[in-house]
This record gives sequence, C-alpha cells and structure tokens, in this order.
Amino acid sequence: MMKSSVSNCPVPTEQQPLNEYEELKSSWLFRDSTLSWRHYFTKILWIWGWSGLVAGPVAAASFPPQKYWAYFFLSTAAGAGIGVVLVLVRLYLGWFYIRDRLYSQTVFYEESGWYDGQTWIKPLDIVNRDRLIVTYEIKPILQRLQFTFAGLAGIYLIGTIVWHLL
Repeated sequence: MMKSSVSNCPVPTEQQPLNEYEELKSSWLFRDSTLSWRHYFTKILWIWGWSGLVAGPVAAASFPPQKYWAYFFLSTAAGAGIGVVLVLVRLYLGWFYIRDRLYSQTVFYEESGWYDGQTWIKPLDIVNRDRLIVTYEIKPILQRLQFTFAGLAGIYLIGTIVWHLL
C-alpha cells in the first residue's frame, strides 16, 4: 500500500502523480528504460530477437532463404523492428503521460468513478518537487527513447538503401 505523498491531499493515493510515477518506474516493462545504456540496449536486442522469431517465417514465405538470403535477412530484420517500435511507442506514451501528470499544476482525479472527476491544485512545493522529478528523471528517459527511435529510423534507412542496391 502506497502512502500519500502530501498530507491533506484529496487525490486518492493510487492517482497521485508521484505514486503513479513510482509504480510505473517499478513495473516490469517500464523499468527497462531506466537501466544503464548497455542493459537497455540488451533488452532492445532481446525484443528484436523475439520479434524476429515471428517475422522470420513471414519473410521466408516471400523470400526463400536458400534463394534470396539477403532479401530474407533484410525483411526479417525490418519485421522484427516493428515489434521493437511497438514496445518503444508503449514506453514513450507511458512516460509521457506521467511527465504530464507530474508537470501540471493541477491534478485531475476520480473520487469513486468516471462520473465524479475533480481537480486538485498542487501546492507550490509539490509543483517544484514534481518538476524536478520531470527534469532529472523523466526527461532523460524520454530523450533515450527518442534517440532509440532515431537510431531505428537510421537502421531502416540503411536497410532500404541496401535493399535497392541488391
């Protein structure tokens, strides 16, 4: 059970932005984006490899590996990259949502259901604390994800050029 990060806060504990951040940071998929670059890259390669197990047979149906090995490899790699992109999009959207919740001066919350939403205005010290978390914890994660997207785009570009040179 999480404790309230603010005394006299009307927002339910599980809907407080700091607690949402802590929960997201410790969840199995999202904690991978907080790892060191080496371990993060290893996780991305694992996702790519497992996605390749699905993409390989699909690529083999179009490009038999014995006859068109280069096309088979490129199409398998590109197909596996789609799995990586989907995971990265999920990570980015999750971190972006938490960033917005922490950065905002107000917190929208539901008291007992979807029909009774309320808004709480954060005190200045909570706003400052949350914005420090955004600046020093979440922005680097979002930048890492953006860098990964750019790297994937570069790999796809190189793969496209190689494809046309074959």
